[in-house]
Amino acid sequence: MHIDDIETPAVLIDLDRVEANLRRAQDYADAHDLPLRPHVKTHKLPEMAQKQVALGAIGITCQKIGEAAAMADGGLTDIFLPYNILGTSKLDRLADLHARVTLSVTADSAETVAGYAARFGADRPLNVLVECDTGAGRCGMHTPEEAVALARQIEDAPGLTFGGLMTYPPRGDIAKADAWLRKAKAALESAGLPPKVISSGGTPDLYRAAEGTATTEYRPGTYIYSDRMQVAFGLGTLDDCALTVKATVVSRPTEDRAVLDSGSKALAADAVPAPHKGHGHLVEYPDAVITALSEEHAVVDLSACTDKPAVGDTVRVIPNHACVVTNLFDTVYLVRGDTVEREAEITSRGKLR
Repeated sequence: MHIDDIETPAVLIDLDRVEANLRRAQDYADAHDLPLRPHVKTHKLPEMAQKQVALGAIGITCQKIGEAAAMADGGLTDIFLPYNILGTSKLDRLADLHARVTLSVTADSAETVAGYAARFGADRPLNVLVECDTGAGRCGMHTPEEAVALARQIEDAPGLTFGGLMTYPPRGDIAKADAWLRKAKAALESAGLPPKVISSGGTPDLYRAAEGTATTEYRPGTYIYSDRMQVAFGLGTLDDCALTVKATVVSRPTEDRAVLDSGSKALAADAVPAPHKGHGHLVEYPDAVITALSEEHAVVDLSACTDKPAVGDTVRVIPNHACVVTNLFDTVYLVRGDTVEREAEITSRGKLR
């Protein structure tokens, strides 16, 4: 099958670029003795996770139980869920997953730990890491002292094991996060609770991750495909972006305006940092700007373009945020050059619980 035969809108994954991105990251990790535990949120495909593990990743990261279960169905056996799991039904599902794979989770409150402790037993204890806010302002304990107290609660529960610390650090400030984690590690060691794992992550700082001296594993996600946002953050170039949305020009209302059949339901609506602008990069028309999205249309400003597409022409758009785009489609097309190797089902799509 040729890519010209694919109806639009559709997601195309360039396998040559995927493999280059994976190899570059694994080579960096190996050179710095920093195990990778990649986040599957970007691709949501077990076969891509298997590629990551085959290259040397120690396991994978998932955000929700449903996503993790789909990965387990796809043969993945070592899964980290860095999320507070709350409620009887979800804890039952977590226990079912725990019976199938090597599983770790996180907590940042006594309530979350109490829920885990009530559901899991000493016969197969659940590994729990303490989530730490090292400056990103999301979830996590605010001080090392709080982290020690929660670690003690975990360790005192017969059905739980204290596994270490986890953070999603502030982008561009590895030193700040590392200082926080080193202080917390020292406090835990003084309390007789040495952390087995200190897990950090984030694609934008992937190739500086080894500067975090306390970190024992790293969780990049978007690096496998990259996208326009990662390029804006300084990670590689547009030539590294493996995911594109194939779209068709369905209207040319004026000389300088085109409309694509791929709106927010295909491209997502995430913005990129200034001075970058627009809702994606048109590969064939690099000077074009996608100025607006409705649900099913993308409005493109062609005023800076010498060559302009006609109605019926197709284009490929590098989206601003590949992870969201993946969750908008049921399948993707895996391609090499202009040849489609096959269509793949996104098994973790929509697994929000």
